[in-house]
Amino acid sequence: MTFRLLSFLLLMLGFTLPATAQSFDQVAQADILPGWRNPDGTHVAAIQITLNPGWHTYWRAPGDAGIPPQIRWDGSRNLSAIEVNWPTPEVFLQGGLRSIGYEDKLILPVRITPKSPAKTVRLKAVLDVGVCRDICVPMKFKVKAELPVDGKRDARIAAALVDRPLHRDEAGVRGATCKLSPTQDGLKLTARVDMPSAGGSEVAVIETDNPHVWVAEGSTRRQGSALITETELVHVDGTAFILDRSAIRITVLGTRHAVDIQGCTG
Repeated sequence: MTFRLLSFLLLMLGFTLPATAQSFDQVAQADILPGWRNPDGTHVAAIQITLNPGWHTYWRAPGDAGIPPQIRWDGSRNLSAIEVNWPTPEVFLQGGLRSIGYEDKLILPVRITPKSPAKTVRLKAVLDVGVCRDICVPMKFKVKAELPVDGKRDARIAAALVDRPLHRDEAGVRGATCKLSPTQDGLKLTARVDMPSAGGSEVAVIETDNPHVWVAEGSTRRQGSALITETELVHVDGTAFILDRSAIRITVLGTRHAVDIQGCTG
């Protein structure tokens, strides 16, 4: 096991220790914005997490210093499918490690396909998230709401939908390749993305479709018109694994915009 992976696991264990501290109960609150029904029968709503000043919470890929958020929809009714739309996050430095998330408030849009479009949706969610300032605290929220057929369009949700990473075509991505090589514990991945600058000191985040594969904090640099990022991937059980290049997701975070790139070639 690499030193960084061991540090990550110890850090996560340390984060769970303050979970019973009642003094942290009010640093964040969560509720549901009921949203509106589209002409095609889908429903757009959002989960809203409001944080006290100076606190932040995490993106879906939170970085080595973050706590991965988890959302369960158990107990929801008239729900056939649901898609979570993550707004563009910020990059933080926390204890010398990089984390990725949101300050002050997160409005997380969800696009719902009802089983019966003519009926209301009862949405219930259990959120396990981390909130951080000087320390990090895991929190659990239980929220629920009735989503009416005649709901009003909500400007807050609409703004969060607009605040998303660009697709590769929108950002002028001309190609993305991934090269793999073995390491002592797993695989080294080198991704080359041919694209215009997203602005400032770009950060590239690698995700896979395997929740049991840990992705280390990578390095990102410019090489002419290409963005190069290198990272290590390790199975949490220390076993061998197969990586599907078409399922690799690369998110580039810059000062002007972010870019969401699905898949890379060999």
